[in-house]
Amino acid sequence: MTALDSTRPPETAPAGTEPADGTADSVLYTYDLAPTKKEGRRWGAYNVFTLWANDVHSLGNYAFAIGLFALGLNVWGILAAFLLASVLLFLLLTLSGFMGHKTGVPFPVMSRIAFGIRGAKIPAAVRGIVAIAWFGIQTYLASTVLGALLIAMFPGLDSLDEGSFLGQSALGWITFLALWAVQLAIVSYGMQMIRRYMAFAAPTTLITMCALAVWMFVRAGGSISFSIDAPLSGGEMWLQILQAAALWVVIYGTFVLNFCDFTRSARSRAAIVRGNVIGIPVNMLFFAVIVVGLSGAQFKLDGRIITSPTDIVRTIPNTALLAIASLALIALTVAVNLLANFVAPIYALIDLFPRKLDFRRAGVVSALAGLVILPWNLYNSPVVVNYFLGGLGALLGPLFGVIMADYWLLRKARVNVPDLYSEDPAGEYHYSRGFNPRAVVAFVPSAAIAVAVALLPLFHAAAGFSWFVGALLGAAVYAAIADRTAPMRDVDGEAIAVAAE
Repeated sequence: MTALDSTRPPETAPAGTEPADGTADSVLYTYDLAPTKKEGRRWGAYNVFTLWANDVHSLGNYAFAIGLFALGLNVWGILAAFLLASVLLFLLLTLSGFMGHKTGVPFPVMSRIAFGIRGAKIPAAVRGIVAIAWFGIQTYLASTVLGALLIAMFPGLDSLDEGSFLGQSALGWITFLALWAVQLAIVSYGMQMIRRYMAFAAPTTLITMCALAVWMFVRAGGSISFSIDAPLSGGEMWLQILQAAALWVVIYGTFVLNFCDFTRSARSRAAIVRGNVIGIPVNMLFFAVIVVGLSGAQFKLDGRIITSPTDIVRTIPNTALLAIASLALIALTVAVNLLANFVAPIYALIDLFPRKLDFRRAGVVSALAGLVILPWNLYNSPVVVNYFLGGLGALLGPLFGVIMADYWLLRKARVNVPDLYSEDPAGEYHYSRGFNPRAVVAFVPSAAIAVAVALLPLFHAAAGFSWFVGALLGAAVYAAIADRTAPMRDVDGEAIAVAAE
């Protein structure tokens, strides 16, 4: 069944595929939220790898990593930070990915295990809000690259870049809406189209960024600066390495939550492990090498510290090569947006409005929300980015801690998948009126402390570790107060799964 088929209501499902227990009539069950059947599991190791090949090499990640060079870390310090972060992320993402493969369910449904069939809307909503905001911001950043490219190729368009309406010039609106529409068109064809787009974008991205680094290395005479003029050293350097590694994990705090949205379609655990090994430790170290090559070569050339690869792309003297590099950066940003910032709110919206929305309609709603928030105003406001998005981001750690502690420590990976779709008060995940009060009790204080660590000046030195503080607190509190007497069954979802792919 294709993703377009998911628009069909449950009553039109092929004979014999409806759940025998009546959950097809439940608001908890739709085609898009149903467990993925075996024939829908098409993601191999290469598909998992392309997910990371696209996401790791995003413009935002390059800006963050190049910033480490500006802060005084030398080449070896940057490589050490990414090595440490990649090991941590490999472990966290593999644990999260195994959950998706075993159950075949998306994140809003996965959250029902710990938070209850109705309480799960809390983590799904938090993850969705963060994603919608970043969807708009990333689309805006890609539109600025497209605008600069168009002006370089057609100087007469420069007049369209003057003036402002709701914070954007006419050219800004044209480029933003064009990329917004392209992403919406891709998503309208479902997860399999996203998978195909990633398979195309990943090698394009890797080849382009590698070629850019080699070009800069040659321009710098075959050598680079290994640090700025006054690099960090001793304890100060190691503290910066630890903070950089922690912040890199925080950047992926979104993905470690909803990685199951993708691994629910994985063919096997081995495919997840192989894809993660190449996509995380190997790919992240390759990313770090490109970062030090770009930043070190530019510093060697003129003592200037760049802020993004776009700074280098704009210096390419050949118009054709400039166009190719710019289009590759745009394709990369679109891929990142689809993966990190479009899928999560789609599933969250389907979970919130199961009778009104399917994958395609939820994609339209998510895209419209990313438009009406006027994301360029968010991006240009440090207060909004640091406090609103930073505060929401700090909530992801406690959510991860509670969900992981419940699944791995308490349940030992035993899940009663049919009960995830059951409104029966006797169901395993009904708890108290659909909410697990112990999960909420563990989440609220842990979240408050994590947000305080992230935002209050008093904890500035530890702000980079806020995700870890929240995750460890959430897991510890939940493990201490969880109900260990409740019966737990391990039942797969094959009996009620309808092919959602």
